[in-house]
Amino acid sequence: MSARLFCEGRPASADVLAAPALVNYGHFSTMQVRHGAVRGFDLHLQRLDEATRMLFGSELPADRIRAELRAALQAFGSGDASLRVSVFARDFDFRRADAACTPQLLVSLAAPAQADATPLRLRSAVFARELPQIKHAGTFALFHQRRLALQAGFDDALFVDAQGLIAEGSIWNLGAWDGQGVLWPQAPALRGTQERLLQAGLAALGVAQQVRPLHLRELAAPVAAFACNARGQQAIAAVDGQALGPATELLRMLNAALETQAWQAI
Repeated sequence: MSARLFCEGRPASADVLAAPALVNYGHFSTMQVRHGAVRGFDLHLQRLDEATRMLFGSELPADRIRAELRAALQAFGSGDASLRVSVFARDFDFRRADAACTPQLLVSLAAPAQADATPLRLRSAVFARELPQIKHAGTFALFHQRRLALQAGFDDALFVDAQGLIAEGSIWNLGAWDGQGVLWPQAPALRGTQERLLQAGLAALGVAQQVRPLHLRELAAPVAAFACNARGQQAIAAVDGQALGPATELLRMLNAALETQAWQAI
């Protein structure tokens, strides 16, 4: 099923699409919808409002987001979907980039999706996202790093700093298991909604966790690791050719942690 685009509950017109197509300034959030509900929907609402205030100097009320997403899902004809909501402003003018703008929502809906079951083989890359705390529209460098990794025979890129400290993946966060608890990298990065859901779920299960600087050299068997984003969790098989420990039990624990987190109606 190809994606369908909506704005204010109606199919997005060419006029509406022109602004985000021609001006690469905005932000977004992606989520999996089941029966009209999303795990961690409150986290998405918070992310969208905070980024809108930062990039456009305007508020983005939760009621408005809810109404537009509901209208789009109704027009889509299903309460199960992969949903991306992008925030842009047709009145944004780069010549007056400091002016407050009126945000608009572009909702993309496609078939539901889940993480691939095949463990990832990663290549590290010294790279840092601009404004890493914002899930912004500047994805060119992310996809280029992923392309370079694929061309080199890997599945994706893992971003590190010049000292080898881990930040994040191309479109996902990383976590590791050292046999005692889950380790989360402490570094400038986008703090993903799935990461935050897993952290809350692991806390509910009483699983030890630690947020601290995590170096590439620590990613070696018997340590296991995983990638996570809105589609779910995926085992990491190796980084730069260095094998990691099996992640079967780790993924089972992560799924149990996620099950503690409620689905929230849009």
